[in-house]
Amino acid sequence: MDDTPQTSKETFRPSNIEQLDSPAYTLAALDQGFLLGDSMRGVRFLLEYAKAEECLRSWGVRSTIVVFGSARVREDGPESHSRWYREARAFARLASERGGALTSNGGLRDNVIATGGGPGIMEAANRGAGDAGAPSIGFNITLPEEQQPNPYSTPALTFQFHYFAMRKMHLAMRANALVAFPGGFGTFDELFEILTLRQTKKAPAIPIVLFDEQYWRSAVNFEALIDSGTIDRSDCDLFRFAETSEDIWSELLSCGLGAPGLSCPASQFSRTTSSNAS
Repeated sequence: MDDTPQTSKETFRPSNIEQLDSPAYTLAALDQGFLLGDSMRGVRFLLEYAKAEECLRSWGVRSTIVVFGSARVREDGPESHSRWYREARAFARLASERGGALTSNGGLRDNVIATGGGPGIMEAANRGAGDAGAPSIGFNITLPEEQQPNPYSTPALTFQFHYFAMRKMHLAMRANALVAFPGGFGTFDELFEILTLRQTKKAPAIPIVLFDEQYWRSAVNFEALIDSGTIDRSDCDLFRFAETSEDIWSELLSCGLGAPGLSCPASQFSRTTSSNAS
């Protein structure tokens, strides 16, 4: 009998801890470092579009009235600022009451007030819609000096964007009308982008109203642009002026603001909303 001890051969199995802990092994959808990298900029842009779009559709928002204006205006500020704030609030209320935002027509809402979601004129417009008991939208933006959303936009319709371009796209794509109150660089940027889209026929012929003619004519020398040949006189027909909230509403209607029940041919309303959705 062989009493020689048997040598047991133990099989060595290396650990896979390093593989499991490697960033490369993280699911792409859960890898924040990857998603925030340069190569994913297009994906982040798409996500900003899709998130807001999904929420707006779930609320049945078919069309909007976009209100632009300075974030620096305060209700208790100088008389001109106080007036702008007051009229923006009053306009948003009457537009919400008369334009179709309150009543959901077959699950769809029309002429819902939409703003940049910040303070000033944006706050006033969201507040006015709230006065009417209507929903309103706030498309906020991340800034170096953080801009907080105002407390009056509908929480479920208050969005935060990183990209100005996507924010402006969402502001424009459902717009049935644009109302621009006095403002600074941001307001000018948003207004002139829409005017450019209108001038070049890249956007439907929506009504555009500028509030406070004296302000706009002092801030922008339209006659100088015409005299220098950089725009045609007919380009100034792309917008109207108004001095009160009721004036704004009247101008919008006279320019063909579309919504069920308003004095606008159904064919025009259908064309406007279908164009905005493309």
